[in-house]
Amino acid sequence: MMRVWILPMLLVLCGSAVATGMVLKGTPATAAALLLAFLALAGVNSPLIFPRSIDAGEAQRRSAVDGRPIVYWRPGCTYCIRLRLRLGRTAGRLHWVNIWRDPAGAAEVRAANDGNETVPTVVVEGRPHTNPDPAWVREKLSGRPR
Repeated sequence: MMRVWILPMLLVLCGSAVATGMVLKGTPATAAALLLAFLALAGVNSPLIFPRSIDAGEAQRRSAVDGRPIVYWRPGCTYCIRLRLRLGRTAGRLHWVNIWRDPAGAAEVRAANDGNETVPTVVVEGRPHTNPDPAWVREKLSGRPR
């Protein structure tokens, strides 16, 4: 679990170092802007943005029981971040699989995308959809039990 925090921590440390250097050079406004940019990147790449990931087998079992979609994603993917942010609080109602942590999940994505690991790949009722519109995914969630 600690590995998921490495990139965000490195971004915060690098941003702090760069900002400190800029302050010492006498450009505090630039330092503040750069620090904010690094903090935003750290936040976007932190595990706090995405709901807890499960493995592909568990996601498939749960989806078979509750009918909720499965989202195959990976950290740093801007399209995954877009989907997550636009889903808002409803994102927690989906089953999230990090393909970088789950080889079976990566294999599922490759099988759905002609051998490519294109994410987000959302599986709804057993059918994969690559980079679907967030509004469409939210619509698929409507009527599903919370």
